[in-house]
Amino acid sequence: MPITKSAQKALRQNKRRRVRNVRQSRSLKDEIKSLKKLVANKDKKGASGALPKVYKALDKAAKTNLIKKNTASRLKSRLTKTVNKL
Repeated sequence: MPITKSAQKALRQNKRRRVRNVRQSRSLKDEIKSLKKLVANKDKKGASGALPKVYKALDKAAKTNLIKKNTASRLKSRLTKTVNKL
């Protein structure tokens, strides 16, 4: 356990941030999985409807430094390509 007050505060902050980061990354992964499932089922209309939700989640994750900006851009590009192939 931390000894100094500043270390105790840092631990509390880390715990709160971790909860927030895990929640956000889980929701991001869930959005991507649902889109990939729609693509696998060849549901063009559903996939193109879910794509903006995935974009929003990726942009928000990149904005809060959960993932890097180029990673978000690369994922958006690849997901769009798969949806357009349908």
